[in-house]
Amino acid sequence: MSDTPILHEIDGYIQTIYLAEYQKGLMLLDGCSRADVGVVLSYIAHSLDRPIEDLKWIVVTHMHPDHAGGAHRLRSITGCQIATGVATDEWYRGIDGIMMHWTDIALAKWMAKRMGKTPKRVWYDRRLHADLYLKDGDTLPGFSDWKVLETPGHTDRDISLHHPAMSTIYVADLMVTVKGRFIPPFPVFYPNRYRESLAKVFSLQAESIMLAHGGRVSPTQEDIQFLTNKIPKRPVTHWRSVKTKLKKLVGI
Repeated sequence: MSDTPILHEIDGYIQTIYLAEYQKGLMLLDGCSRADVGVVLSYIAHSLDRPIEDLKWIVVTHMHPDHAGGAHRLRSITGCQIATGVATDEWYRGIDGIMMHWTDIALAKWMAKRMGKTPKRVWYDRRLHADLYLKDGDTLPGFSDWKVLETPGHTDRDISLHHPAMSTIYVADLMVTVKGRFIPPFPVFYPNRYRESLAKVFSLQAESIMLAHGGRVSPTQEDIQFLTNKIPKRPVTHWRSVKTKLKKLVGI
């Protein structure tokens, strides 16, 4: 096996899991959900016929249930390390953060139900205890062919992973596909930063973009323009959505 990784796409509970395989070890491009832990371990042991201890790094792109939920458990089983982006505070901090954590878990369960999945445990620690914090332009120790891009907007700490030699970028939830079109994710806490993050990714002109919800894609200029036109002018968040629905209910 060469230094160029084999990228494996695994069907996760509610998202696509990307696993980079090298002779020297394995790297998960995101932290999956709590329900995906067994899936990942089984894939390594049975599909790749490798020891689970070959998993060396997990990158957590942001703190949502399907991106951070399996990281701690996988580390405790395999002995791997966790890397994530630099942020000044915990994402789910304070009372509001606890409520948002519960809401995000409920949304993950709702998505699984919509997809016809069997109910599974997705609860996870709202605090991430990472081994390494990465900033824009950093590379991962031992896997320096992957370059970190800070791509906030969905949350304040989103990162993407760029592999220049393969001309591909994993962007997690920077965009999603619905009915064959690319649209912004929910939520978008920081619309201006989100717009800048999209521009950064598209400026690299990668041959393919890996989405957590939508697989590996190659957006056209028409797709990019459609997505850009859909960027909200104001934050689209849990609380704003609740307030909008309440206003409709009471006829305000």
